[in-house]
Amino acid sequence: MIRTPLRPLAQILQARNAGQNPDAIERENIRLRHEEMRDKARQRAEGRLLVLGVFFFLAFAVIGTRMGVMAQSEPVEPRAGVAGAQILAQRADIVDRHGRILATNFETHSLYAQPQQMVEPARAAKELAALFPDLKEERLLKDFTGKRKFLWVKKKLSPEQVQAVHDIGEPGLLFGPREMRLYPNGSLAAHILGGASFGREGVHAAEVIGVAGVEKYFDDRLRDPAQGHQPLTLSLDLSVQSALERVLQGGMMLMNAKGAAAVLMKVETGEVLAVASLPDFDPNDRPRPPTDGNPEDSPLFNRAVQGVYELGSVFKSFTVAQALDLRLVNPSTIIDTKGPLRWGKHRIRDFRNYGNELSVTEVIVKSSNIGTARIAQMIGAKRQQEFLKSLGLFEATPLEIVEAKGGAPLLPPKWSELSTMTVAYGHGLSSSPLHLAAGYATLANGGYLVKPTLLKQPRNQRGPQVMSKAAADRTMAMLREVVGGGTASFGEVPGYEVAGKTGTADKPKPRGGGYYDDKVIATFASVFPASKPEYVLVVTLDEPVETSGDEPRRTAGWTAVPVAAEIIRRVAPLLGLRPAFEPAALDGITLTSGATQ
Repeated sequence: MIRTPLRPLAQILQARNAGQNPDAIERENIRLRHEEMRDKARQRAEGRLLVLGVFFFLAFAVIGTRMGVMAQSEPVEPRAGVAGAQILAQRADIVDRHGRILATNFETHSLYAQPQQMVEPARAAKELAALFPDLKEERLLKDFTGKRKFLWVKKKLSPEQVQAVHDIGEPGLLFGPREMRLYPNGSLAAHILGGASFGREGVHAAEVIGVAGVEKYFDDRLRDPAQGHQPLTLSLDLSVQSALERVLQGGMMLMNAKGAAAVLMKVETGEVLAVASLPDFDPNDRPRPPTDGNPEDSPLFNRAVQGVYELGSVFKSFTVAQALDLRLVNPSTIIDTKGPLRWGKHRIRDFRNYGNELSVTEVIVKSSNIGTARIAQMIGAKRQQEFLKSLGLFEATPLEIVEAKGGAPLLPPKWSELSTMTVAYGHGLSSSPLHLAAGYATLANGGYLVKPTLLKQPRNQRGPQVMSKAAADRTMAMLREVVGGGTASFGEVPGYEVAGKTGTADKPKPRGGGYYDDKVIATFASVFPASKPEYVLVVTLDEPVETSGDEPRRTAGWTAVPVAAEIIRRVAPLLGLRPAFEPAALDGITLTSGATQ
Protein backbone atom coordinates (compact mmCIF):
# COMPACT_ATOMS: atom_id res chain seq x y z
CA MET A 1 0.00 0.00 0.00
CA ILE A 2 1.44 3.42 -1.03
CA ARG A 3 0.64 6.22 1.37
CA THR A 4 0.59 9.93 0.35
CA PRO A 5 2.98 12.09 2.49
CA LEU A 6 1.27 14.61 4.75
CA ARG A 7 3.69 17.47 3.75
CA PRO A 8 4.52 16.98 0.03
CA LEU A 9 7.66 19.06 -0.78
CA ALA A 10 6.30 20.40 -4.05
CA GLN A 11 3.13 21.77 -2.43
CA ILE A 12 5.11 23.26 0.48
CA LEU A 13 7.38 25.17 -1.89
CA GLN A 14 4.42 26.42 -3.93
CA ALA A 15 2.63 27.59 -0.74
CA ARG A 16 5.69 29.50 0.49
CA ASN A 17 6.15 31.22 -2.89
CA ALA A 18 2.47 32.20 -2.83
CA GLY A 19 2.72 33.48 0.75
CA GLN A 20 0.38 30.76 2.14
CA ASN A 21 0.70 28.79 5.42
CA PRO A 22 2.34 25.34 4.69
CA ASP A 23 0.65 23.82 7.82
CA ALA A 24 -2.73 24.11 6.14
CA ILE A 25 -1.55 21.59 3.53
CA GLU A 26 -0.71 19.02 6.27
CA ARG A 27 -4.06 19.48 8.01
CA GLU A 28 -5.93 18.97 4.73
CA ASN A 29 -4.01 15.79 3.95
CA ILE A 30 -4.69 14.45 7.45
CA ARG A 31 -8.42 15.13 6.94
CA LEU A 32 -8.46 13.33 3.60
CA ARG A 33 -6.58 10.33 5.05
CA HIS A 34 -9.04 10.02 7.98
CA GLU A 35 -11.99 10.12 5.62
CA GLU A 36 -10.43 7.35 3.53
CA MET A 37 -9.83 5.19 6.65
CA ARG A 38 -13.38 5.81 7.87
CA ASP A 39 -14.81 4.72 4.50
CA LYS A 40 -12.80 1.47 4.53
CA ALA A 41 -13.85 0.68 8.12
CA ARG A 42 -17.49 1.27 7.23
CA GLN A 43 -17.24 -1.09 4.25
CA ARG A 44 -15.54 -3.76 6.39
CA ALA A 45 -18.24 -3.54 9.09
CA GLU A 46 -21.03 -3.70 6.55
CA GLY A 47 -19.44 -6.87 5.01
CA ARG A 48 -19.16 -8.55 8.41
CA LEU A 49 -22.74 -7.73 9.24
CA LEU A 50 -23.82 -9.20 5.89
CA VAL A 51 -21.89 -12.45 6.52
CA LEU A 52 -23.25 -12.70 10.06
CA GLY A 53 -26.76 -12.09 8.81
CA VAL A 54 -26.43 -14.84 6.19
CA PHE A 55 -25.05 -17.24 8.86
CA PHE A 56 -27.96 -16.60 11.24
CA PHE A 57 -30.42 -16.98 8.38
CA LEU A 58 -29.00 -20.37 7.40
CA ALA A 59 -28.87 -21.53 11.05
CA PHE A 60 -32.51 -20.61 11.64
CA ALA A 61 -33.44 -22.28 8.33
CA VAL A 62 -31.74 -25.55 9.38
CA ILE A 63 -33.30 -25.46 12.84
CA GLY A 64 -36.70 -24.72 11.42
CA THR A 65 -36.42 -27.50 8.86
CA ARG A 66 -35.32 -29.96 11.57
CA MET A 67 -38.20 -28.96 13.80
CA GLY A 68 -40.58 -29.50 10.94
CA VAL A 69 -39.21 -32.98 10.23
CA MET A 70 -39.41 -33.94 13.90
CA ALA A 71 -42.96 -32.66 14.12
CA GLN A 72 -43.97 -34.97 11.25
CA SER A 73 -42.11 -38.11 12.56
CA GLU A 74 -43.14 -40.67 15.18
CA PRO A 75 -41.81 -40.01 18.70
CA VAL A 76 -38.89 -42.25 19.75
CA GLU A 77 -37.03 -42.69 23.00
CA PRO A 78 -33.70 -40.84 22.95
CA ARG A 79 -30.53 -42.95 23.24
CA ALA A 80 -27.69 -42.23 25.56
CA GLY A 81 -24.50 -41.00 23.97
CA VAL A 82 -22.01 -41.66 26.75
CA ALA A 83 -18.67 -43.38 26.27
CA GLY A 84 -18.94 -47.13 25.89
CA ALA A 85 -22.49 -47.05 24.53
CA GLN A 86 -21.33 -48.75 21.33
CA ILE A 87 -20.45 -51.94 23.27
CA LEU A 88 -23.56 -54.09 23.73
CA ALA A 89 -23.05 -55.93 27.01
CA GLN A 90 -26.64 -57.13 27.41
CA ARG A 91 -27.23 -60.83 26.68
CA ALA A 92 -30.47 -62.81 26.95
CA ASP A 93 -30.87 -65.57 29.54
CA ILE A 94 -30.91 -69.27 28.67
CA VAL A 95 -33.53 -71.38 30.46
CA ASP A 96 -34.62 -75.02 30.49
CA ARG A 97 -38.00 -76.26 29.29
CA HIS A 98 -39.60 -75.26 32.62
CA GLY A 99 -38.09 -71.76 32.69
CA ARG A 100 -35.29 -72.50 35.16
CA ILE A 101 -32.12 -70.46 34.65
CA LEU A 102 -29.21 -72.16 32.90
CA ALA A 103 -27.24 -69.03 31.98
CA THR A 104 -27.72 -65.39 32.93
CA ASN A 105 -25.83 -62.11 33.33
CA PHE A 106 -24.18 -60.95 36.53
CA GLU A 107 -23.16 -57.38 37.32
CA THR A 108 -19.54 -57.20 38.38
CA HIS A 109 -16.48 -54.96 38.09
CA SER A 110 -13.13 -55.00 36.38
CA LEU A 111 -9.94 -53.71 38.00
CA TYR A 112 -7.50 -51.49 36.15
CA ALA A 113 -4.59 -49.31 37.19
CA GLN A 114 -3.34 -45.85 36.27
CA PRO A 115 0.28 -46.01 37.51
CA GLN A 116 0.83 -42.23 37.25
CA GLN A 117 -1.82 -41.72 39.94
CA MET A 118 -0.45 -44.37 42.31
CA VAL A 119 0.96 -43.24 45.63
CA GLU A 120 2.50 -46.48 46.94
CA PRO A 121 2.95 -48.85 43.97
CA ALA A 122 5.14 -51.30 45.92
CA ARG A 123 2.54 -51.75 48.67
CA ALA A 124 -0.26 -52.05 46.12
CA ALA A 125 1.62 -54.76 44.20
CA LYS A 126 2.30 -56.72 47.38
CA GLU A 127 -1.30 -56.61 48.61
CA LEU A 128 -2.77 -57.44 45.18
CA ALA A 129 -0.47 -60.47 44.88
CA ALA A 130 -1.61 -61.63 48.32
CA LEU A 131 -5.25 -61.12 47.34
CA PHE A 132 -4.99 -62.80 43.91
CA PRO A 133 -2.64 -65.82 43.86
CA ASP A 134 -2.52 -65.82 40.04
CA LEU A 135 -0.84 -62.37 40.05
CA LYS A 136 2.92 -62.02 40.53
CA GLU A 137 4.19 -59.23 42.78
CA GLU A 138 7.35 -58.66 40.72
CA ARG A 139 5.38 -58.28 37.50
CA LEU A 140 2.87 -55.92 39.09
CA LEU A 141 5.60 -53.73 40.56
CA LYS A 142 7.34 -53.55 37.18
CA ASP A 143 4.09 -52.46 35.50
CA PHE A 144 3.20 -49.96 38.25
CA THR A 145 6.62 -48.26 38.13
CA GLY A 146 7.01 -48.29 34.35
CA LYS A 147 5.93 -45.81 31.71
CA ARG A 148 2.50 -47.28 31.05
CA LYS A 149 -0.44 -45.01 31.71
CA PHE A 150 -3.09 -47.74 31.81
CA LEU A 151 -3.16 -51.51 32.41
CA TRP A 152 -5.74 -54.18 33.22
CA VAL A 153 -5.23 -55.98 36.50
CA LYS A 154 -8.30 -58.28 36.67
CA LYS A 155 -11.14 -58.55 34.17
CA LYS A 156 -13.68 -60.00 36.64
CA LEU A 157 -14.08 -59.36 40.35
CA SER A 158 -16.58 -60.68 42.86
CA PRO A 159 -18.24 -58.18 45.24
CA GLU A 160 -15.99 -59.46 48.03
CA GLN A 161 -12.89 -58.92 45.91
CA VAL A 162 -14.03 -55.40 45.00
CA GLN A 163 -14.29 -54.54 48.69
CA ALA A 164 -10.90 -56.08 49.43
CA VAL A 165 -9.21 -54.05 46.68
CA HIS A 166 -11.06 -50.94 47.81
CA ASP A 167 -9.65 -51.45 51.33
CA ILE A 168 -6.10 -51.22 49.95
CA GLY A 169 -6.78 -47.50 49.60
CA GLU A 170 -4.64 -46.93 46.51
CA PRO A 171 -6.04 -44.06 44.34
CA GLY A 172 -4.40 -45.49 41.22
CA LEU A 173 -6.49 -48.69 41.40
CA LEU A 174 -9.85 -48.08 39.74
CA PHE A 175 -12.95 -50.13 38.96
CA GLY A 176 -15.00 -50.34 35.78
CA PRO A 177 -18.58 -51.67 35.78
CA ARG A 178 -19.39 -54.57 33.45
CA GLU A 179 -21.52 -57.68 33.05
CA MET A 180 -20.23 -61.24 32.97
CA ARG A 181 -21.92 -64.52 32.02
CA LEU A 182 -22.93 -66.66 34.98
CA TYR A 183 -23.83 -70.35 34.97
CA PRO A 184 -25.50 -70.88 38.35
CA ASN A 185 -25.52 -74.69 38.03
CA GLY A 186 -21.77 -75.02 37.56
CA SER A 187 -20.76 -77.89 35.29
CA LEU A 188 -24.34 -79.05 34.71
CA ALA A 189 -25.00 -79.30 30.95
CA ALA A 190 -21.59 -77.70 30.36
CA HIS A 191 -21.06 -79.19 26.90
CA ILE A 192 -24.45 -77.93 25.74
CA LEU A 193 -24.16 -74.40 27.13
CA GLY A 194 -20.53 -74.13 26.00
CA GLY A 195 -19.49 -70.85 27.58
CA ALA A 196 -18.96 -67.16 26.90
CA SER A 197 -16.10 -64.69 27.05
CA PHE A 198 -15.36 -61.01 26.54
CA GLY A 199 -15.11 -59.58 23.05
CA ARG A 200 -14.57 -55.83 22.65
CA GLU A 201 -13.69 -54.26 25.97
CA GLY A 202 -13.81 -50.76 27.32
CA VAL A 203 -13.28 -49.28 30.75
CA HIS A 204 -17.01 -48.96 31.40
CA ALA A 205 -18.36 -51.90 29.39
CA ALA A 206 -17.39 -55.23 27.83
CA GLU A 207 -18.97 -57.23 25.03
CA VAL A 208 -20.04 -60.75 26.08
CA ILE A 209 -19.79 -63.25 23.20
CA GLY A 210 -20.40 -66.99 22.99
CA VAL A 211 -17.37 -69.23 22.46
CA ALA A 212 -18.94 -72.72 22.28
CA GLY A 213 -22.18 -74.69 22.53
CA VAL A 214 -25.53 -72.96 22.24
CA GLU A 215 -23.92 -69.73 23.45
CA LYS A 216 -22.01 -69.50 20.18
CA TYR A 217 -24.65 -71.12 17.93
CA PHE A 218 -27.31 -68.57 19.04
CA ASP A 219 -24.86 -65.71 19.64
CA ASP A 220 -26.63 -63.21 17.37
CA ARG A 221 -30.03 -64.03 18.85
CA LEU A 222 -28.77 -63.77 22.44
CA ARG A 223 -27.09 -60.41 21.76
CA ASP A 224 -30.03 -58.92 19.85
CA PRO A 225 -31.33 -55.94 21.90
CA ALA A 226 -34.79 -56.45 20.42
CA GLN A 227 -34.96 -59.94 22.00
CA GLY A 228 -32.96 -59.25 25.13
CA HIS A 229 -36.03 -59.63 27.36
CA GLN A 230 -36.96 -63.00 25.82
CA PRO A 231 -34.92 -65.93 27.20
CA LEU A 232 -33.76 -68.73 24.94
CA THR A 233 -35.77 -71.81 25.97
CA LEU A 234 -34.00 -75.13 25.52
CA SER A 235 -35.50 -78.62 25.50
CA LEU A 236 -33.34 -79.66 28.46
CA ASP A 237 -34.93 -80.57 31.78
CA LEU A 238 -32.69 -79.36 34.59
CA SER A 239 -33.81 -82.01 37.10
CA VAL A 240 -33.43 -84.85 34.60
CA GLN A 241 -30.06 -83.52 33.45
CA SER A 242 -28.80 -83.44 37.03
CA ALA A 243 -29.96 -86.99 37.79
CA LEU A 244 -28.51 -88.35 34.54
CA GLU A 245 -25.11 -86.73 35.12
CA ARG A 246 -24.87 -87.98 38.69
CA VAL A 247 -25.67 -91.57 37.80
CA LEU A 248 -23.40 -91.48 34.75
CA GLN A 249 -20.53 -90.11 36.84
CA GLY A 250 -20.98 -92.85 39.41
CA GLY A 251 -21.29 -95.51 36.71
CA MET A 252 -18.15 -94.33 34.95
CA MET A 253 -16.18 -94.58 38.18
CA LEU A 254 -17.70 -97.93 39.13
CA MET A 255 -16.91 -99.41 35.72
CA ASN A 256 -13.41 -97.89 35.66
CA ALA A 257 -14.16 -96.18 32.34
CA LYS A 258 -11.99 -93.51 30.75
CA GLY A 259 -15.02 -91.49 29.68
CA ALA A 260 -18.79 -91.69 29.28
CA ALA A 261 -21.65 -90.18 27.32
CA ALA A 262 -25.43 -90.33 27.56
CA VAL A 263 -28.34 -88.95 25.52
CA LEU A 264 -32.00 -88.88 26.60
CA MET A 265 -34.45 -87.95 23.83
CA LYS A 266 -38.21 -87.83 23.25
CA VAL A 267 -39.14 -90.22 20.44
CA GLU A 268 -41.96 -88.11 18.98
CA THR A 269 -40.30 -84.68 18.86
CA GLY A 270 -36.56 -85.35 18.88
CA GLU A 271 -36.21 -83.03 21.89
CA VAL A 272 -33.05 -83.75 23.84
CA LEU A 273 -34.05 -83.70 27.50
CA ALA A 274 -30.58 -84.45 28.81
CA VAL A 275 -27.16 -85.02 27.31
CA ALA A 276 -23.90 -85.56 29.16
CA SER A 277 -20.25 -86.09 28.34
CA LEU A 278 -17.67 -86.99 30.97
CA PRO A 279 -15.22 -85.74 31.99
CA ASP A 280 -16.73 -82.27 31.88
CA PHE A 281 -15.84 -78.72 32.97
CA ASP A 282 -17.30 -75.63 34.62
CA PRO A 283 -18.27 -73.00 31.99
CA ASN A 284 -17.79 -70.30 34.64
CA ASP A 285 -14.06 -71.14 34.43
CA ARG A 286 -13.77 -72.69 30.98
CA PRO A 287 -10.34 -74.31 30.39
CA ARG A 288 -8.23 -73.49 27.36
CA PRO A 289 -8.43 -75.83 24.35
CA PRO A 290 -5.54 -78.31 24.17
CA THR A 291 -2.75 -77.58 21.71
CA ASP A 292 -1.37 -81.12 21.55
CA GLY A 293 -2.28 -84.70 22.39
CA ASN A 294 -5.55 -86.49 21.70
CA PRO A 295 -8.54 -84.09 21.59
CA GLU A 296 -10.70 -86.76 23.24
CA ASP A 297 -8.62 -86.45 26.40
CA SER A 298 -9.74 -82.85 26.90
CA PRO A 299 -12.79 -82.18 29.10
CA LEU A 300 -13.98 -79.81 26.36
CA PHE A 301 -14.55 -82.76 24.00
CA ASN A 302 -18.24 -83.63 23.71
CA ARG A 303 -18.32 -87.43 23.48
CA ALA A 304 -22.08 -87.53 22.92
CA VAL A 305 -21.96 -85.31 19.82
CA GLN A 306 -18.38 -85.02 18.58
CA GLY A 307 -17.29 -88.53 19.49
CA VAL A 308 -17.72 -90.88 16.51
CA TYR A 309 -17.17 -94.52 17.38
CA GLU A 310 -17.82 -97.97 16.00
CA LEU A 311 -20.76 -98.70 18.29
CA GLY A 312 -21.05 -102.41 17.62
CA SER A 313 -24.13 -104.60 17.85
CA VAL A 314 -26.58 -101.74 18.45
CA PHE A 315 -26.62 -101.44 14.62
CA LYS A 316 -28.11 -104.93 14.30
CA SER A 317 -31.52 -103.44 15.09
CA PHE A 318 -31.33 -101.30 11.93
CA THR A 319 -30.34 -104.29 9.81
CA VAL A 320 -33.22 -106.44 11.04
CA ALA A 321 -35.69 -103.55 10.79
CA GLN A 322 -34.77 -102.98 7.13
CA ALA A 323 -35.02 -106.70 6.34
CA LEU A 324 -38.48 -106.78 7.96
CA ASP A 325 -39.49 -103.67 6.05
CA LEU A 326 -38.36 -105.22 2.75
CA ARG A 327 -40.22 -108.43 3.71
CA LEU A 328 -37.06 -110.46 3.26
CA VAL A 329 -37.57 -112.05 6.68
CA ASN A 330 -40.06 -112.23 9.52
CA PRO A 331 -39.31 -112.72 13.24
CA SER A 332 -39.48 -116.53 12.84
CA THR A 333 -37.33 -116.85 9.72
CA ILE A 334 -34.44 -119.26 10.27
CA ILE A 335 -30.98 -117.88 9.57
CA ASP A 336 -27.85 -119.95 8.99
CA THR A 337 -25.42 -119.10 11.80
CA LYS A 338 -22.86 -121.83 11.26
CA GLY A 339 -19.47 -120.26 11.61
CA PRO A 340 -17.09 -118.86 11.06
CA LEU A 341 -18.47 -116.96 8.06
CA ARG A 342 -15.68 -116.67 5.49
CA TRP A 343 -15.28 -113.83 3.01
CA GLY A 344 -11.91 -114.02 1.33
CA LYS A 345 -9.25 -114.01 4.01
CA HIS A 346 -11.64 -112.48 6.55
CA ARG A 347 -13.58 -114.42 9.17
CA ILE A 348 -16.76 -113.31 10.94
CA ARG A 349 -17.35 -115.02 14.29
CA ASP A 350 -19.85 -114.83 17.12
CA PHE A 351 -19.02 -114.08 20.74
CA ARG A 352 -19.87 -117.71 21.50
CA ASN A 353 -21.22 -120.68 19.53
CA TYR A 354 -24.98 -120.26 19.13
CA GLY A 355 -25.48 -123.34 16.95
CA ASN A 356 -25.99 -123.78 13.24
CA GLU A 357 -29.21 -121.81 12.93
CA LEU A 358 -31.23 -119.16 14.75
CA SER A 359 -34.48 -117.36 14.13
CA VAL A 360 -34.33 -113.65 13.32
CA THR A 361 -35.58 -112.89 16.82
CA GLU A 362 -32.84 -115.06 18.31
CA VAL A 363 -30.25 -113.33 16.13
CA ILE A 364 -31.15 -110.08 17.91
CA VAL A 365 -31.63 -111.57 21.39
CA LYS A 366 -28.35 -113.52 21.30
CA SER A 367 -26.59 -110.82 19.24
CA SER A 368 -25.23 -113.04 16.47
CA ASN A 369 -22.74 -111.38 14.14
CA ILE A 370 -22.97 -114.24 11.64
CA GLY A 371 -26.77 -114.15 11.55
CA THR A 372 -26.80 -110.38 11.07
CA ALA A 373 -24.21 -110.61 8.29
CA ARG A 374 -26.39 -113.22 6.52
CA ILE A 375 -29.37 -110.88 6.70
CA ALA A 376 -27.24 -108.01 5.36
CA GLN A 377 -26.30 -110.16 2.36
CA MET A 378 -30.00 -110.47 1.58
CA ILE A 379 -30.39 -106.69 1.73
CA GLY A 380 -27.37 -105.81 -0.39
CA ALA A 381 -24.94 -102.91 -0.28
CA LYS A 382 -26.98 -100.37 -2.25
CA ARG A 383 -30.21 -100.78 -0.30
CA GLN A 384 -28.29 -100.83 3.00
CA GLN A 385 -26.62 -97.50 2.18
CA GLU A 386 -29.91 -95.92 1.16
CA PHE A 387 -31.59 -97.02 4.40
CA LEU A 388 -28.79 -95.89 6.71
CA LYS A 389 -28.64 -92.58 4.85
CA SER A 390 -32.38 -92.12 5.35
CA LEU A 391 -31.78 -92.51 9.11
CA GLY A 392 -29.33 -89.60 9.04
CA LEU A 393 -26.27 -91.79 9.62
CA PHE A 394 -24.31 -90.35 6.70
CA GLU A 395 -24.08 -86.73 7.87
CA ALA A 396 -23.58 -84.67 11.01
CA THR A 397 -26.61 -84.21 13.24
CA PRO A 398 -28.41 -80.82 13.01
CA LEU A 399 -28.16 -80.27 16.78
CA GLU A 400 -28.01 -76.56 17.68
CA ILE A 401 -24.44 -76.43 18.99
CA VAL A 402 -21.39 -75.51 16.95
CA GLU A 403 -19.62 -78.75 17.88
CA ALA A 404 -22.23 -80.86 16.06
CA LYS A 405 -20.58 -80.14 12.70
CA GLY A 406 -17.49 -82.00 13.91
CA GLY A 407 -19.48 -85.18 14.56
CA ALA A 408 -19.92 -86.37 10.97
CA PRO A 409 -19.93 -90.19 10.69
CA LEU A 410 -16.92 -92.01 9.25
CA LEU A 411 -17.95 -94.26 6.36
CA PRO A 412 -16.12 -97.12 4.67
CA PRO A 413 -13.91 -95.78 1.83
CA LYS A 414 -15.20 -98.57 -0.40
CA TRP A 415 -18.58 -100.14 0.37
CA SER A 416 -17.86 -103.74 -0.56
CA GLU A 417 -19.88 -106.84 0.32
CA LEU A 418 -17.61 -107.27 3.34
CA SER A 419 -18.41 -103.69 4.41
CA THR A 420 -22.11 -104.49 4.05
CA MET A 421 -21.75 -107.43 6.43
CA THR A 422 -19.58 -105.67 9.03
CA VAL A 423 -21.58 -102.43 9.02
CA ALA A 424 -24.68 -104.55 9.65
CA TYR A 425 -23.36 -105.39 13.11
CA GLY A 426 -21.73 -102.03 13.84
CA HIS A 427 -18.16 -102.29 12.55
CA GLY A 428 -16.68 -100.24 9.73
CA LEU A 429 -19.02 -97.25 10.22
CA SER A 430 -18.43 -94.80 13.06
CA SER A 431 -21.16 -92.54 14.40
CA SER A 432 -21.94 -90.61 17.55
CA PRO A 433 -24.23 -91.63 20.43
CA LEU A 434 -26.55 -88.82 19.29
CA HIS A 435 -26.87 -90.41 15.83
CA LEU A 436 -27.74 -93.68 17.52
CA ALA A 437 -30.37 -92.07 19.74
CA ALA A 438 -32.05 -90.46 16.73
CA GLY A 439 -32.06 -93.79 14.88
CA TYR A 440 -33.64 -95.65 17.79
CA ALA A 441 -36.23 -92.87 18.17
CA THR A 442 -37.22 -93.60 14.57
CA LEU A 443 -37.67 -97.28 15.44
CA ALA A 444 -39.68 -96.37 18.53
CA ASN A 445 -42.18 -93.94 16.95
CA GLY A 446 -43.35 -96.18 14.15
CA GLY A 447 -40.68 -95.52 11.53
CA TYR A 448 -40.80 -91.71 11.25
CA LEU A 449 -37.46 -89.92 10.92
CA VAL A 450 -36.47 -87.92 13.98
CA LYS A 451 -34.02 -85.03 13.98
CA PRO A 452 -32.56 -84.20 17.40
CA THR A 453 -33.06 -80.66 18.66
CA LEU A 454 -32.14 -78.62 21.72
CA LEU A 455 -35.11 -76.26 21.37
CA LYS A 456 -38.40 -76.88 23.11
CA GLN A 457 -40.98 -77.96 20.55
CA PRO A 458 -44.65 -76.97 20.86
CA ARG A 459 -45.81 -80.13 19.04
CA ASN A 460 -44.59 -83.36 17.49
CA GLN A 461 -42.00 -82.84 14.76
CA ARG A 462 -42.21 -86.03 12.71
CA GLY A 463 -40.19 -86.32 9.54
CA PRO A 464 -40.76 -88.63 6.56
CA GLN A 465 -41.56 -92.27 7.23
CA VAL A 466 -38.44 -94.30 6.43
CA MET A 467 -39.83 -97.73 7.36
CA SER A 468 -43.25 -99.28 7.87
CA LYS A 469 -44.88 -99.18 11.28
CA ALA A 470 -45.18 -102.97 11.23
CA ALA A 471 -41.41 -103.38 10.76
CA ALA A 472 -40.66 -100.85 13.50
CA ASP A 473 -43.12 -102.48 15.94
CA ARG A 474 -41.72 -105.96 15.30
CA THR A 475 -38.20 -104.70 15.87
CA MET A 476 -39.28 -103.11 19.15
CA ALA A 477 -40.79 -106.41 20.25
CA MET A 478 -37.44 -108.12 19.63
CA LEU A 479 -35.62 -105.41 21.57
CA ARG A 480 -37.95 -106.01 24.49
CA GLU A 481 -36.91 -109.67 24.47
CA VAL A 482 -33.24 -108.62 24.53
CA VAL A 483 -33.87 -107.04 27.94
CA GLY A 484 -36.21 -109.77 29.10
CA GLY A 485 -33.77 -112.64 28.60
CA GLY A 486 -30.95 -111.65 26.26
CA THR A 487 -27.68 -109.75 26.47
CA ALA A 488 -29.31 -106.80 28.31
CA SER A 489 -31.02 -108.69 31.13
CA PHE A 490 -29.50 -106.28 33.68
CA GLY A 491 -31.45 -103.50 31.98
CA GLU A 492 -34.81 -104.56 33.39
CA VAL A 493 -36.32 -101.86 35.60
CA PRO A 494 -39.39 -103.02 37.57
CA GLY A 495 -42.43 -100.97 36.66
CA TYR A 496 -40.91 -99.56 33.47
CA GLU A 497 -40.83 -101.74 30.38
CA VAL A 498 -37.37 -101.34 28.89
CA ALA A 499 -36.38 -102.46 25.40
CA GLY A 500 -32.92 -102.12 23.97
CA LYS A 501 -29.81 -103.51 22.38
CA THR A 502 -26.24 -103.85 23.59
CA GLY A 503 -23.15 -103.08 21.58
CA THR A 504 -19.54 -103.91 22.41
CA ALA A 505 -17.00 -102.76 19.82
CA ASP A 506 -13.23 -103.21 19.95
CA LYS A 507 -11.56 -99.82 20.16
CA PRO A 508 -9.40 -98.95 17.14
CA LYS A 509 -5.80 -97.90 17.66
CA PRO A 510 -5.16 -94.23 16.85
CA ARG A 511 -2.06 -95.07 14.82
CA GLY A 512 -0.99 -97.99 12.73
CA GLY A 513 -4.46 -99.50 12.27
CA GLY A 514 -5.91 -102.51 14.01
CA TYR A 515 -7.80 -102.81 17.28
CA TYR A 516 -6.89 -103.10 20.94
CA ASP A 517 -7.29 -106.52 22.54
CA ASP A 518 -8.42 -105.18 25.90
CA LYS A 519 -10.16 -101.85 25.15
CA VAL A 520 -13.77 -101.52 24.00
CA ILE A 521 -16.57 -99.02 23.49
CA ALA A 522 -19.61 -100.37 25.35
CA THR A 523 -23.05 -99.02 24.40
CA PHE A 524 -26.63 -99.67 25.40
CA ALA A 525 -29.42 -98.12 23.32
CA SER A 526 -32.73 -98.38 25.18
CA VAL A 527 -36.35 -97.36 24.76
CA PHE A 528 -38.95 -97.02 27.53
CA PRO A 529 -41.76 -97.78 28.15
CA ALA A 530 -41.59 -100.49 25.47
CA SER A 531 -45.37 -100.92 25.12
CA LYS A 532 -45.84 -97.20 24.39
CA PRO A 533 -42.41 -95.73 23.62
CA GLU A 534 -41.80 -92.21 24.81
CA TYR A 535 -38.08 -91.91 25.47
CA VAL A 536 -34.78 -93.16 24.07
CA LEU A 537 -31.70 -93.42 26.27
CA VAL A 538 -28.23 -94.17 24.90
CA VAL A 539 -25.32 -94.79 27.28
CA THR A 540 -21.75 -95.21 26.02
CA LEU A 541 -18.71 -96.05 28.15
CA ASP A 542 -15.16 -95.63 26.87
CA GLU A 543 -12.82 -98.47 27.94
CA PRO A 544 -14.98 -99.84 30.79
CA VAL A 545 -13.83 -102.77 32.94
CA GLU A 546 -16.16 -104.45 35.44
CA THR A 547 -13.98 -106.10 38.11
CA SER A 548 -16.39 -107.60 40.65
CA GLY A 549 -15.88 -111.14 39.33
CA ASP A 550 -12.89 -113.42 39.04
CA GLU A 551 -12.09 -112.07 35.57
CA PRO A 552 -12.51 -108.53 34.18
CA ARG A 553 -15.64 -108.08 32.07
CA ARG A 554 -15.91 -105.42 29.38
CA THR A 555 -19.07 -106.24 27.43
CA ALA A 556 -21.94 -103.76 27.40
CA GLY A 557 -24.22 -106.21 29.20
CA TRP A 558 -21.99 -105.98 32.26
CA THR A 559 -21.02 -102.30 32.02
CA ALA A 560 -23.28 -99.93 30.04
CA VAL A 561 -26.55 -101.78 30.72
CA PRO A 562 -26.53 -101.50 34.57
CA VAL A 563 -25.67 -97.80 34.30
CA ALA A 564 -28.52 -97.17 31.87
CA ALA A 565 -30.95 -99.12 34.08
CA GLU A 566 -30.06 -96.97 37.08
CA ILE A 567 -30.52 -93.80 34.99
CA ILE A 568 -33.99 -94.97 33.92
CA ARG A 569 -34.86 -95.83 37.50
CA ARG A 570 -33.90 -92.31 38.58
CA VAL A 571 -35.29 -90.19 35.73
CA ALA A 572 -38.55 -92.02 34.91
CA PRO A 573 -40.41 -90.55 37.93
CA LEU A 574 -39.00 -87.10 37.07
CA LEU A 575 -40.45 -87.50 33.59
CA GLY A 576 -43.89 -88.17 35.04
CA LEU A 577 -43.94 -91.88 34.15
CA ARG A 578 -45.91 -94.00 36.56
CA PRO A 579 -44.62 -97.53 37.16
CA ALA A 580 -46.96 -100.17 35.75
CA PHE A 581 -46.91 -103.28 37.88
CA GLU A 582 -48.68 -106.43 36.82
CA PRO A 583 -50.76 -108.05 39.60
CA ALA A 584 -48.96 -111.01 41.15
CA ALA A 585 -50.53 -114.47 41.28
CA LEU A 586 -52.57 -115.11 44.45
CA ASP A 587 -50.74 -118.27 45.46
CA GLY A 588 -52.24 -120.03 48.47
CA ILE A 589 -55.31 -117.79 48.56
CA THR A 590 -58.79 -119.13 47.90
CA LEU A 591 -61.37 -116.63 46.73
CA THR A 592 -64.84 -117.00 48.25
CA SER A 593 -68.04 -116.33 46.39
CA GLY A 594 -68.47 -113.07 48.27
CA ALA A 595 -65.02 -111.93 47.28
CA THR A 596 -65.72 -112.38 43.59
CA GLN A 597 -68.75 -110.13 43.56
